[in-house]
Amino acid sequence: METHKIQAIETALVLIGYIATHFITKVFINNTLKSTHLQRGRRKVIIKAVHLFSFLTLIILLSAVWGLEQNEIAVFVGTILTALGIAFFAQWSLLSNVTSSLLLFFNHPMKIGDRIKVLDKDYPFDGEVTDLTYFFVHLKTESGEIITMPNSILFQKAVSVIENKKES
Repeated sequence: METHKIQAIETALVLIGYIATHFITKVFINNTLKSTHLQRGRRKVIIKAVHLFSFLTLIILLSAVWGLEQNEIAVFVGTILTALGIAFFAQWSLLSNVTSSLLLFFNHPMKIGDRIKVLDKDYPFDGEVTDLTYFFVHLKTESGEIITMPNSILFQKAVSVIENKKES
């Protein structure tokens, strides 16, 4: 059989495996996390993170199928890990917002629906957390104003949870 035909079959198998894994992990993780009584928003973030890692695995497998050398794949993975490493130390980059979102997600008592007060020296404000994304936290004030605050900035500020709404 020709090399391209074998690579096409292997690509199809990898894609079918990825799609099957995608749906199986989504159902499994969602059911597992429901039993731990995590908020729906947090379950979605965990599912997105798992799917991101499985997508990166798909890219690496397809690269191997189509003939990239191991050292080329290692350079790609090294680049990704370097970018993540920089994110831990960079304060104003987009990567730092993603890193901050993960830290806020796992280590902060603030949840969607909570009323919080940001204790800023120059401009203190409070609002209801309406959304937590990879880059921003969305707060709705009593006057209906939507404030979007970068995660890295919120991570650096003192935050007080005024009203804690439990969601299951």
